[in-house]
Amino acid sequence: MDNNIYIEKGGQKLRCGFTTGSCAAAAAKAALVMLLDKKDIFSVSIVTPKGPTFLAELIDIKRSDTSVSCAVIKDGGDDPDVTSGMRIYAEVSCSEDGNGVEIDGGEGIGRVTKPGLDQPVGEAAINSVPRKMIRENIIEVLRDHGMEDKSVRVVISAPEGKEVATKTFNPKLGIVGGISILGTTGIVEPMSDEAIVATIKTEISVRAAEGAEVLLVAPGNYGLKFLQVEYGFDEKKAIMCSNFVYETVRLAKKAGFKKMLFCGHLGKLVKVAGGIKNTHSAYGDHRMEILCELVRWAAASESDVGELCTKLMECVMTDEAVRLITEAGYKDRVFDELAVRIKSYMEEWGDGELTVETVVFSNDYTKLVTTTGAEEFLRGI
Repeated sequence: MDNNIYIEKGGQKLRCGFTTGSCAAAAAKAALVMLLDKKDIFSVSIVTPKGPTFLAELIDIKRSDTSVSCAVIKDGGDDPDVTSGMRIYAEVSCSEDGNGVEIDGGEGIGRVTKPGLDQPVGEAAINSVPRKMIRENIIEVLRDHGMEDKSVRVVISAPEGKEVATKTFNPKLGIVGGISILGTTGIVEPMSDEAIVATIKTEISVRAAEGAEVLLVAPGNYGLKFLQVEYGFDEKKAIMCSNFVYETVRLAKKAGFKKMLFCGHLGKLVKVAGGIKNTHSAYGDHRMEILCELVRWAAASESDVGELCTKLMECVMTDEAVRLITEAGYKDRVFDELAVRIKSYMEEWGDGELTVETVVFSNDYTKLVTTTGAEEFLRGI
């Protein structure tokens, strides 16, 4: 019997995985069963918040006089997840102290050091849904054993967590010392847009809680590097929005931001100048079409730019398009208007409640154009 879960995405059949939260809950349930029954088991099942059952294999079972610990190996399915293959441990002990179910993080689990995250400052980075999953499964085992009056302490750990966390957003978010235990559905869906947007939302919440006046946003690592090279900014100051420009604007507005500085390479930002809300190539390219439209706007007549537009449509990279537009004498008008349109669309997406300034660069981190208020926003970061 195939216990795997599959989804169709982009014409492909992809295997789902299970979150670190599911692994932690399964390990905690199993450890308590083994503690109360005084015998080892080698698999356990839990029902995930989304509905499917997670049948987890248990490894590295250890006992002491007062506790049992075991591990579940995180399997992210076909999602490129840095936590896949990690061992997520739960150590469980019981007492009569009346504290109910107490959940904490041990080795390799991060600690929250900044406000605005799912957990308060000082707490282990075990998010709300995983905590709920752990608590519900512990209570279920106690009920099955007629021991509802028992107090249970659960410590989640991940020995490789400190090293793996350096490859995640945790250092940027102010979560130190390890990974987070995450998941809202218990299931890892490969290449989930929802997961990316959720990360953007979390980063925006952190910036808001820190009291940032201007939200600094870049589509990707290229934009972050430009901010570092050109302005000396620590890349941790910027939100990386990936292709989700519209969603980032909406989330920033919802978080109460009134000012946003949007910085990125022309190859991405030209799409925004055409009113494209998601810049992923799956939604179409249109870069050269938009640049041609801007050239026609800047020119005295259509006949003046027919040949230029033909050459632009043959370009593969926007850097070559910049060269052609510059040589034709349209650089200032075209790219000034491009920046104005980016600003206009993004402010429209924010219902006029968010002032957006933009910085656009091209090859070799060369600044191409800024909107008039960008320098003021840069000074405010």
